[in-house]
Amino acid sequence: MSRDKAPKRHKRRESSVSKPVAPPRPDPETLEIVLWPDPVLTRRAGDVEQIDSWLLQVIERMKHLMEAHEGVGLAAPQVGLPLRLFVMAEKAKADQAIAVINPVLELGSETQEAEEGCLSLPGIRGQVIRAKQITLTGYDVKGGPISMPLEDFPARIAQHENDHLDGVLIIARMSPSARIAHGKKLRELEEKAQ
Repeated sequence: MSRDKAPKRHKRRESSVSKPVAPPRPDPETLEIVLWPDPVLTRRAGDVEQIDSWLLQVIERMKHLMEAHEGVGLAAPQVGLPLRLFVMAEKAKADQAIAVINPVLELGSETQEAEEGCLSLPGIRGQVIRAKQITLTGYDVKGGPISMPLEDFPARIAQHENDHLDGVLIIARMSPSARIAHGKKLRELEEKAQ
C-alpha cells in the first residue's frame, strides 16, 4: 500500500462471540444447598452489581437454610448462585446472621489450625489452617460499607465462606492424608449426584 492511499474502512460486523450472560435469578424460595460435586462450587463467583428486592430475598433464604442445616455460614455458590455474597452467624441463628456483599479479607500473619465442616460436603470434617485475625470489608444489605476486625472463630467463618466465593472447598485446604481419608465419602457424594 502506498503512503498516499488511506486504508479502506470496513463496516464492523457484530461479533459472533456471545456477551456474558447474567447469573440466573431463580425464585429465592426454591433455593436449596447444593452438594459436591456441583460445578458451581469450584468456580469463582462474580461481583454483586445490584442490591434489589430479589437479592434481599435470597439473603433471607440463605440465613434460614444456614440455620435449618445447623451451619454458621453459607455462601451464595452453595445455593447455586455464582455471586460474591455470604451470610454468617457464630451461633447459627438466622436472626443473628449478617450478610456481606462483595467481601474482601485482609489476613493477619498469625495462624491457627482447627476442625471445619461444610454444608456442601456433609459428613466431611478436617483440620484447616486459617489466619487468626482478619479485617473483613464489603457492603451490607443497604449498600453501606462494612469494615470489621474479626478474630478466632468468626474470622474462621468469614475465611471459609470467602473461600467458597473463589471456588475453594475445605478439601483443598486439608492435608493430603486427610483428603485421602475422605475419598470414600467424596465418591459417595459423586455417585449420588449422577
